Amino acid sequence: MQKNHEYFMGEAIKLSKKNVTSGHGGPFGAVIVRNGEIIGKSQNKVLKNNDPTAHGEVSAIRDACKKLKTYDLSGSVIYTSCEPCPMCLMSLMWANVETIYFAATRADAGNIGFRDDAMYNLLKSDVNSGIHMENMNKKAVKVMQLWKEKMDKMY
Repeated sequence: MQKNHEYFMGEAIKLSKKNVTSGHGGPFGAVIVRNGEIIGKSQNKVLKNNDPTAHGEVSAIRDACKKLKTYDLSGSVIYTSCEPCPMCLMSLMWANVETIYFAATRADAGNIGFRDDAMYNLLKSDVNSGIHMENMNKKAVKVMQLWKEKMDKMY
């Protein structure tokens, strides 16, 4: 069977529906594809794992990286049931995923109570997030300099 965009998006949406019907979390599922094959997949595991970072996309990244024994997913694309939140978007960038295909939008997620759009708006503004941040000292910069000078470093 020739697998195409509709097939892979359908798989992501199946994961999202399974998540809702199982009671494990929100309606979010994702599959990561390379060379026409699914290399990682997951659904939102925030409630199941008591982990606010276990969104569908991040969990799919973890699955693919574990299977492939790498942190670099270059050459991969993701199909996700909803436009990624800022955390997931940045995680996909860190993993070098090249293309994101999504179904529902962040506005659609907002319509059912999720805060994705508000977080995107916060990133575009000069408004404080409400989280107190304080720079304690510069000792960590010395460790960063050590890293900079390291000859065998990997990014």
